[in-house]
Amino acid sequence: MSQGAAISASHNTGLLQLHLAVLLFGGTALFSKLIPLSALDITILRCAVASIALAILVKAGKQQLKLNQAKDYGIAIILGIIVSLHWVTYFASMQLSSVAIGIISFFTYPVMTVLIEPWVTKTRLAVKDLVCGVLVLIGVIILVPEPNLNNDITLGILLGVLSAMLFTGRNLLHKQYFARYSGAHAMFYQTLVAVFFLLPWHSDDITALPTQAWWLVLILGIGFTAAPHALFTSALRILSAKTISLVSCLQPLYASLLALLVLGEELTSNILIGGALIVSTAIYETQQSRRKK
Repeated sequence: MSQGAAISASHNTGLLQLHLAVLLFGGTALFSKLIPLSALDITILRCAVASIALAILVKAGKQQLKLNQAKDYGIAIILGIIVSLHWVTYFASMQLSSVAIGIISFFTYPVMTVLIEPWVTKTRLAVKDLVCGVLVLIGVIILVPEPNLNNDITLGILLGVLSAMLFTGRNLLHKQYFARYSGAHAMFYQTLVAVFFLLPWHSDDITALPTQAWWLVLILGIGFTAAPHALFTSALRILSAKTISLVSCLQPLYASLLALLVLGEELTSNILIGGALIVSTAIYETQQSRRKK
């Protein structure tokens, strides 16, 4: 095989890994409806299974589980707490509303990152980024059925936006202090911390779960948490950052289609219009951010 053919084959493999990872990330949303537990208890079980699977992945890659410096353990604890709250609000958002609404609300995070990052990096915020922030706000307003917290869909949207804020904070902290570790290594510590942080507040009787639900928990923890992180990390080594970012923006589409096929959730005109506005703005900002870098 020629060098050009080998590069092309490697690129195609990376694209396949990336799309599969994004599809699996989107598929995690389904489990908020499929597993008969609260969002908090789903997160505890997901993190418990994922931490074991990720530890195996790290050791299989001949990496050490321990961190390089003592201070990194403190950072891992902070990141783990943020991740735990992010996943709880993520699942709760979808349990209150729908998969499509929850993930579209969550996908306000790329624009949040663009608006918040200048405060961290001490750079000037561009006017076009403020315009994008306004467009995303309009998209969220279109999704809201009524300005009333007694409405589950409205509350679900707010929790989705809160989940996006937590995810944004986690990403900025990770980039600043924890980027030296691989995706699997970093997520091992974050999922492990999440289990111990959330465990005191668990409410459901986990032992009473039917066998089918336990299988769903294992599939969520291994197939939809550990596996996509490994695939995503592998794709990062092959593909450009721009390709990674743009394909990642397909997550709401994949999640909504899976919810339509598996759960029978319909997409209303409000979801389509508000979602199109939010996701297209996220794609634009993601592309612009990578171009600057």
